[in-house]
Amino acid sequence: MRVQPSVEDLIRLTSMNPFERFADGRPKVPDDLLVRMKEVTTEEAWGTLYHAGYLRQFEGKWHETHPGVITVGRAVTAQFLPHRPDYHEAVQQTGLAEGRGAAGGQNSWIIESLQHNDVMVVDIFGKVKDGTVVGDNLGTAVRTRTRAGAVIDGGVRDYQGLTQLTDVNFYIRGMDPTGIADVTLAGLNIPIRIGGCTVLPGDVVLGTPSGVLFIPPHLAQKVVEESEDTRVRDEFGKSRLAEGIWTSGQIDSVWSDEIKADFENWKANRKR
Repeated sequence: MRVQPSVEDLIRLTSMNPFERFADGRPKVPDDLLVRMKEVTTEEAWGTLYHAGYLRQFEGKWHETHPGVITVGRAVTAQFLPHRPDYHEAVQQTGLAEGRGAAGGQNSWIIESLQHNDVMVVDIFGKVKDGTVVGDNLGTAVRTRTRAGAVIDGGVRDYQGLTQLTDVNFYIRGMDPTGIADVTLAGLNIPIRIGGCTVLPGDVVLGTPSGVLFIPPHLAQKVVEESEDTRVRDEFGKSRLAEGIWTSGQIDSVWSDEIKADFENWKANRKR
């Protein structure tokens, strides 16, 4: 029994990852791609994923601690189950044997594993009362470690304190003054369910005002490049519409050879 899968298991679980990995086997999508991902809209990313056959990667209807702040990072996943005494004791003893903190609850074990540009993604089965994974103290630790935030299919406490943090956003189901209780950590960096999505460790989390997308590492570069291409095409279309060179019908439909040639010429001159 392990709290987290072995390196070999994580490599097998995420075998399509084309990038380097962390020491524990989790995919490490490059930082430069994460920076470029912040310019990607939900719709652009969703379109790329949809055409690649990934139809269940978006989850909406969140509360946010920092509405409007775009969140991008690598998923560190965790799952909680309803408390059962014998199972809880087995997990607790396993964690202690692995050197996980004796002080604090099992939710602290997740936070202790976080690194810069990680996003903590927690399945606590939508529990809000007694399902508050972080308050402002642990939230500060998440912020300090990640500079990104968390997606919690459950609750938080100390919401007012959390809203005062900077460089972070928490996507949550609700707020409650209770502390976390009557749950057991089922695993770290395992496949989890967030709403209608399956999330794997190392997925790129893209959080926007629309909701949260979970992007498999092997599609991250494609998402970014297709988004960047769309933005360039949109810039061209708007400029040509403003100049009266093409009509909206011509720009918004499949481009003719003449428009394609104009676009390539415009791009070449734009780069100079």
